[in-house]
Amino acid sequence: MAGIREEIIRTPEELARCCSELANSTLLGLDTEFVGEQTYHPRLCLVQVAVPDCLYLIDPLSAGPLDAFWKLLQDPARLVVVHAGREEVRLCRLWSGYPPARLFDLQLAAGLVTPVYPIGHGPLVNRLLQTRLNKGETLTEWRRRPLTDEQIRYAFDDVRYLLPAYQKLHERLEKLGRLTWAEEEFERLIRSASPEIPGQEERWRKLKGVGALDRRKLAVVKALYEWREERAAKVNRPARTVVRDDLLVEVAKRNPSRVRDLQVVRGLQPRELESMVEVVQQARRLSLEECPEPTPREIDTPQHTLVSGILIAVLGHLCARMELATSLAANNSDIRLLVRARMAGQDIPSNLVLTQGWRAKHILPELLAVLEGRRAIRITGLQSESPLELIPTSGQQK
Repeated sequence: MAGIREEIIRTPEELARCCSELANSTLLGLDTEFVGEQTYHPRLCLVQVAVPDCLYLIDPLSAGPLDAFWKLLQDPARLVVVHAGREEVRLCRLWSGYPPARLFDLQLAAGLVTPVYPIGHGPLVNRLLQTRLNKGETLTEWRRRPLTDEQIRYAFDDVRYLLPAYQKLHERLEKLGRLTWAEEEFERLIRSASPEIPGQEERWRKLKGVGALDRRKLAVVKALYEWREERAAKVNRPARTVVRDDLLVEVAKRNPSRVRDLQVVRGLQPRELESMVEVVQQARRLSLEECPEPTPREIDTPQHTLVSGILIAVLGHLCARMELATSLAANNSDIRLLVRARMAGQDIPSNLVLTQGWRAKHILPELLAVLEGRRAIRITGLQSESPLELIPTSGQQK
């Protein structure tokens, strides 16, 4: 990496020149430093960029709006290399309205060619390039100016090895015939990494205690949750500082009709009480059919638990044999849903990750072969990384 140019971009004029230079590259490494603990939307403090001949630190606090830079990422002719890049995708979409057009995520790529996922940037660089990174500035105060020499060195190093690591992983993916697998994963990341918006993916259902509520109180929780997200976004404060999660459920249980009913609840902010009562009253006016249904409680039988455990072991065996991270291929919940559907004589849920893309072609058939009795399991070597063997049952070809 000797001889590579390093530049710090601090003014709008320098940013314009930087973007002009970046426009000549079809391969770009990206990282960001931001602070999100005290606001609803994270505050972007630094953008680090790598191209083959230069590293840039772009200071968004002084270089002006980054519209021209975000536009570069949205050009499908340009591949953006990141590591665990969900936040970079979200920031790009948040500030420009669109995500990067093409992405290569080193962490995802590593999970497709090694048994380790997720893996941090430092350990991955060490594994691929035999270079140790200093991560001492991870929790530094990136809003303060001027940046220290240590911060600057850390920021440059965070992107210094992105492109060399990309080359190594791209070669490995190509050798194993998994480039299309990687492209599927990168597209899924882009689709899923959107800014926080009210009601997305029914995240309110993850609040502790909602499982004990009836449909009408679920409607109240849902309405309060969406109101809180809108309110937090408007004032740009963390949602928990508007109303804590546990208090959303507590208010739904109390089902208040007037402000006085909420004044006895410790932890609520007085200025929010009137709005909360209005939200509750609106939710109360919904018909029962408009209220959310409770999440079904699945009580698995001992047989289901046993069969799921066997398939989880089979999945681990398959991934070890394929040099693939088990946690990236599927999780235990995916396996349990698969077994539950088969035991009930139902079709496999179409939204199950195992039914999509490379998993449907290379993982699901092997699991189904065991689940349907077309493959038997034999232990062949206790010291092996993959001590199982799947053998055809009578009348089946291996």
